[in-house]
Amino acid sequence: MASAITTLAADAPTLSAANTGFMLICSALVMLMTPGLAFFYGGMVRVKSSLNMLMMSFISLGIVTILWVLYGFSLAFGTDSGSLIGWNSDYVGLSGIGITELWDGYTIPVYVFAVFQLMFAVITPALISGALADRVKFSAWVLFTALWVTVVYFPVAHWVWGAGGWLFELGVIDFAGGTAVHINAGAAALGVILVIGKRVGFKKDPMRPHSLPLVMLGAGLLWFGWFGFNAGSWLGNDDGVGAVMFVNTQVATAAAMLAWLAYEKLRHGSFTTLGAASGAVAGLVAITPAGGAVSPLGAIAVGAIAGVLCAMAVGLKYKFGYDDSLDVVGVHLVGGVAGSLLVGLFATGGVQSDVAGLFYGGGLEQLGKQAVGVFSVLSYSLVASAVLAFLLDKTIGMRVAEDVEVAGIDQSEHAETAYDFSGAGGGAARSTTAPLPSAASKKVDA
Repeated sequence: MASAITTLAADAPTLSAANTGFMLICSALVMLMTPGLAFFYGGMVRVKSSLNMLMMSFISLGIVTILWVLYGFSLAFGTDSGSLIGWNSDYVGLSGIGITELWDGYTIPVYVFAVFQLMFAVITPALISGALADRVKFSAWVLFTALWVTVVYFPVAHWVWGAGGWLFELGVIDFAGGTAVHINAGAAALGVILVIGKRVGFKKDPMRPHSLPLVMLGAGLLWFGWFGFNAGSWLGNDDGVGAVMFVNTQVATAAAMLAWLAYEKLRHGSFTTLGAASGAVAGLVAITPAGGAVSPLGAIAVGAIAGVLCAMAVGLKYKFGYDDSLDVVGVHLVGGVAGSLLVGLFATGGVQSDVAGLFYGGGLEQLGKQAVGVFSVLSYSLVASAVLAFLLDKTIGMRVAEDVEVAGIDQSEHAETAYDFSGAGGGAARSTTAPLPSAASKKVDA
């Protein structure tokens, strides 16, 4: 992710209509990822909680948007304070920003940068929700989302991308969100599920996806939107770096999908649609931090490694007993860690910067910096998220009652069901017609 830099007045850029339009399109693509995630998660759960899963993603568009305008943008990208947080009163309510005022060092307006970053902030807590399927009160989730983005996401975004943020100043490379988005969300998911516990029937009852077509649709929308997520993170289209990131996004995703399927075939004997969708997402996650630093061949390596590692990791919940419902830890945390660390191995030094990884003669220095970024964000998010979940659980309660969970959370929390089978084809459809003849009436007199 490109960030604010200071330029001399003589070298100050001017507004570019092309880059501005490009970034608005990228912002719309990233926005589409949240409904895509809702479909992806919604198809993976059982039918009785599919609406709840959709809503846990969709509500983030409302909550985070308002908080971002009120104070989130200021905390994440305002003037640095102690390398930990930002603040700029002009960004509060987005009220002190001129309509043609440029983001420092770039050719796009501040408003465009703000809305692009907003879409990142929206999807990050939505990612967490997949770990909590079937068992969390919707009201508690709404409050958790508001608290989490305030306490965790906004500060971490400043660390990683804000001018003066301590990880940014350290030189940690995170092109589009391996640490700030995926490790952050994956670690948060682990922290929360350790507090709220397992679903009723975990490891006993079958909990298969109710609609694999929805899963595939969601994965396709995520893949499509991710081009905006990744290529747009260079904040312009002048020097070819965004184009390399676009190519690497496609390449790594393809490699990860194939690697996941190969592992799945060897391990379990089948190529599954769920494996194809999950593998694709794993590749998207892994290339997010690395795609601006590696070549297309490096992107193949990043995707393939992440595909296998994530496929292996999703089974750890059964071994260690934590109930990560839709494999947020296995895909987003593990994929984010893999992609972030692999920068230290595969960075060529010829794309977004001259920083080279170990395999390109750069030694271990960048790998060490990447490790600091990975484990600092992981630790902070894990602990802070667990504390927030604990406080909410002890006050308003995080979980629905056991009988509600068993019966299905959709009806209890939303007074709706995803599918209504009582209409066409049911008895009601014939209520205004003459009754069908009985078997006895069909008998012919002898």
